[in-house]
Amino acid sequence: MVKKKRLRLIAEMARKIRAYRELKNRPQDSQRYALDYDTMTRPFTGKKLPVLAWKDVQRETRLFTLLAGMRMFGVGRLFTRKSWLDEHTDPCYWKITKVKVDYTAENMDHGKAWGILTFKGKEEPKEREVDKVMYHDWRLVPKHEEEVFKRCEPVPEPPVRYARYPPLLRAMILAQQAKQLGVDVSTIPEPTLPLKRDVLLNYEYFRSQDEKKKQEGTPV
Repeated sequence: MVKKKRLRLIAEMARKIRAYRELKNRPQDSQRYALDYDTMTRPFTGKKLPVLAWKDVQRETRLFTLLAGMRMFGVGRLFTRKSWLDEHTDPCYWKITKVKVDYTAENMDHGKAWGILTFKGKEEPKEREVDKVMYHDWRLVPKHEEEVFKRCEPVPEPPVRYARYPPLLRAMILAQQAKQLGVDVSTIPEPTLPLKRDVLLNYEYFRSQDEKKKQEGTPV
């Protein structure tokens, strides 16, 4: 006879209370990313910024420092990054669609933003959260220069290259295809492997894979 599992209501309630307190005591972005500009140190962690970043910190601006001084927090405007301007000739920018401001910050210059990314002239189909908003690397594209900035001549995609399979794997594939089709191996075309990655292995891809595994009930 299977032993019936006892319900521990008080223990479950205590666990929920601890999780709620941890969530409430979690530091805000304004605390985590606060910076002492004299010592180039973050007070919350005590870590000093890399020396190569000091010049950009003194000259450039964080994203929410720009958004806080704009109407509607810059929704609908274009923002780019200094590193993109230096590294790429094609337009790279974010179009801000949604902003969640951290109102506990002194100047409301912290929070989260969402938008549509255009990288090297290619626009992503869905909006997603803007990353690295705390970097001193952001620049606003002036309104009268947006059309010129977005102008891009698309570069044609290079043809897909193919490589031959290793001998043992090639023989296995040919034997399997010959068995399925019921023909001689010599009549089957040579199998080749396309040197093209159809899946972009970024943060969004791995997060979607984790969500699929959770829905299927398999351990992550």
